Amino acid sequence: MKAAELFIRCIENEGTEYVFGIPGEENVDVMDALVDSHLRFITTRHEQGAAFMADVYGRLTGRAGVCLSTLGPGATNLITGVADANMDRAPLVAIAGQGATTRLHKESHQILDLVNLFEPITKYATQLREPEIIPEVVRKAFKVAQAEKPGCAFVDFPENIAAMEVEGAPLKVQSPAMPHPPRQKIAQAASLIRDARFPIIMAGNGVIRAGASEQLVKFAEHLRIPIATTFMAKGVIPFSHPLALGAVGLGTKDYVNCGFDRADLILCVGYDMVEYHPSRWHAGKDKHIVHIDTEAAEVDEHYIVASGLVGSISAALTGLLEEMAPRPEPAISGLRAVIVREMEEFAGDTGFPIKPQKILWDLRQVLGPRDVVISDVGAHKMWVARSYQAEAPNTCIISNGFASMGIAVPGALAARLADPTRRVVALTGDAGFLMNSQEMETALRVGTPFVILIWNDAKYGLIEWHQLKAFGRSSHIDFGNPDFVKYAESFGAKGYRVGGADELRPILEQALADDTVSVIDCPVDYRENMKLTQKLGELVCPT
Repeated sequence: MKAAELFIRCIENEGTEYVFGIPGEENVDVMDALVDSHLRFITTRHEQGAAFMADVYGRLTGRAGVCLSTLGPGATNLITGVADANMDRAPLVAIAGQGATTRLHKESHQILDLVNLFEPITKYATQLREPEIIPEVVRKAFKVAQAEKPGCAFVDFPENIAAMEVEGAPLKVQSPAMPHPPRQKIAQAASLIRDARFPIIMAGNGVIRAGASEQLVKFAEHLRIPIATTFMAKGVIPFSHPLALGAVGLGTKDYVNCGFDRADLILCVGYDMVEYHPSRWHAGKDKHIVHIDTEAAEVDEHYIVASGLVGSISAALTGLLEEMAPRPEPAISGLRAVIVREMEEFAGDTGFPIKPQKILWDLRQVLGPRDVVISDVGAHKMWVARSYQAEAPNTCIISNGFASMGIAVPGALAARLADPTRRVVALTGDAGFLMNSQEMETALRVGTPFVILIWNDAKYGLIEWHQLKAFGRSSHIDFGNPDFVKYAESFGAKGYRVGGADELRPILEQALADDTVSVIDCPVDYRENMKLTQKLGELVCPT
C-alpha cells in the first residue's frame, strides 16, 4: 500500500472521527487515501479555521483534534490555532504536506522548514523522512498530544514519501496511568489545611481535563472551602453553588479577589500560571500554597509551594478527604451575596444599545445548564469571563493563554460535532466575527447548527478600553461593518437584528430553535467598560 494509506490507517487507529483542513497539491495522496476511510474530512474555508476546530474539539473531548494543510502558506495559516491549542492545553495533531525531500535542501517553491517553524509552539514536531516510520510517528504524535498536560504535535509529510509503497500496521494505542501522590505529601497538605483559618481553592482547567470536577466539589463541601475558578475552569463548580465565588482573571481587583486577600492558604488545583499569573492574586507572597496537579509547580517567586501533591488530581482530593474531618462553615456569605447581587443587577435593564451585563443575563436564561458558549476574544470576553454563570464544566470555552481572536465561529462548529445534543452559541465581537466568518459556509454544508451572537460596536472595543484606562483617549480603533443580517442571509443562514433590550431574549429563543446557523446583530453599550474600571478601582471588600 501507499505510505499515505498507512498514515490514514494509523490515524483511524487512534479513534479519530474528524480531520479538519484544506486539500492541496502536496497532500493529494493523503486526500485520496481519505476517500476509502471512515474518517470524515471537514473541508474548511481557511486553515486557521481548521486549526481552531481541532483546538476546540480536542478541548471538549480530550481526544486530539486533527487538522491538515498543504505546505507553505497552508501550513503557516495553521499556526495561530495550533499555538492557541498548545497554550490552552488542548490536544491537537497538525499535519502539513511538504515538498519532495529531493528539493528540501535548496531554495524551492513554497518550501519552508516547517519542523523548526512549529517546534516552539508544539510538544512534538517531526518530519516523515521514511515511510517505514509512519506507525511510530503517528502513535507518538497522538500520545504526546493527549498526555497530561496535553498540547500539540506536528507532522510534516513530504509528497514523495506519501506516494511510496510500504508495508506496516498501526501500533497498539497505550497510555500510562496517572500515579497517586505519596501519602506523606497528602498528610503534609492535610496538616496545612487543618491549621488554616481561611483556606480558598483556585481551580484551573486541569480539573476539567482530569474529569475531577465532581470530586473537587465533594472535597470543598466536606471541608467547607470556597472555590474560585480561572476563566478556563468556569463551571468546575456550578455558579449556583453556595461555595462558588466566580472566576478570577481580570487585570484589576474584583470582588472574588477579596477572598484571596483574606485567605491564609490557597489550594491551587489543576492550575496553570498562564490562566492567571500568581502575582495578581499573591502579590504579598505571604500565604501558604498547596499545589495539586499532574505536574510539579512552575518556578515563580509568587508561587512558592508549602506542599505539592503531584499525580492524579482525583486521587489527591480523595486522599485529603480521608485524612480530614469537616471544617467550620466559611464566612463567605457576605462576599458571595455581593457577587450574586451584581449578576442580577441588570436583569431588567431597558437601556439600548444593550449593556453587556444584560446580554449575558438574557443568554443565561435561555440556555440550559449543559449548553455551550464559545467566547471569542475582545471586550466581550472579559464580560463573559466575569459575568456568565457557568453551571457545568466545558460549557463556557474561552481562549485564554494565547487569547486569539477568530476562534468563536469555527469553535462553535467543532462543539456541535463533539456533542450534537448540546446547543451552542458563538459569542463574538464584530471584529473577531469577520476574521473567520467564512466558516459559516462550512457549518451550513456539514450540518452543524449554532447561533452567532455578535456584540456590535464598530470598533476594537477591548483596545479602546485599555487606551482609555492608560491615556484617557482612544486612537485608531474604529472600523465599518457590513449589514450582518444580509451578510448571514447571503450564506443561506438566518439573520436577526436586535432593536431594543426587550427583543434580545425572544430573538435568542427563536435563533436557537431555527436548527440552522443563525446570526444575531446586537448593538452593545461599551460605556460600561470604563464604569466597571472605575467601580473596581474604588472597590471595598465586603466584611
